[in-house]
Amino acid sequence: MKVEGSFTFDAPKAKVWDLLLSPKVLADCIPGCQKLDEVGPDSYEVVMRVGVAAVSGTYTGKVVVTDKIDMVSYKMIVEGRGAGGGVKGEGFLNFEDADNGGTQVSVVGDARVTGIVARVGQRLMGNASKMLMKQFFECLQSKVAQ
Repeated sequence: MKVEGSFTFDAPKAKVWDLLLSPKVLADCIPGCQKLDEVGPDSYEVVMRVGVAAVSGTYTGKVVVTDKIDMVSYKMIVEGRGAGGGVKGEGFLNFEDADNGGTQVSVVGDARVTGIVARVGQRLMGNASKMLMKQFFECLQSKVAQ
C-alpha cells in the first residue's frame, strides 16, 4: 500500500526537523500512541492502539530513523505486531523551503499489512492511512505554532 502527502509549516526547517525527531512530540502526535521509548540513537519502541473498520487492537513495534541528511531528508522504518496481524513499512521524508518562507515536508512511503487487518480492512486501509497521517501532521502543525 502506497502512502504519500505534502504538508506546509509556517516555521523554518530547523524547527520542523527538530520537532519531527523529538520523541516527546512523536509520542504526542502519533495517533493511538500509548508509549514511545527511545532505545538507542534514532531507535524507538512503540505501543499503539489502532482501529481500522471493525478491527482494532494494541500493537507493539519499533521505529528506526536512518539515512539522515541534516535538514534535507531521512527514512523511517516501522514494524509492528498485534493480535490482528502486523505491519511493516518505510517512509521517506523530504524537507524543502516553502514559498511562504516556511517548510514543506513531503512524505512517500510503502506499507505491508498482514493478518486479519489486511483481510478485513484492506479496502479501507488507504483512507485510514491518509486520515492517520493527516491527524499526525495537524498535531505537528499545532506544536509548531506553540
